[in-house]
Amino acid sequence: MPLKKGSSQTVISENIKELISAGHPQNQAIAIALKMAGKSKNPPKKRLKAKLSSRATPKRKKKN
Repeated sequence: MPLKKGSSQTVISENIKELISAGHPQNQAIAIALKMAGKSKNPPKKRLKAKLSSRATPKRKKKN
């Protein structure tokens, strides 16, 4: 039976049950169902902006 389309929690859990009954391991079934729903198990982490340290050295002047 083909997997259902949708991103609701009920559709995802029904797809997981269907994949497990088809013989897929549980972790693989979860990954497939979430991929079909366009969701991710672990959302991407926020990137931190680089901060300038207070010890930043000033630019040196050229000697002529």
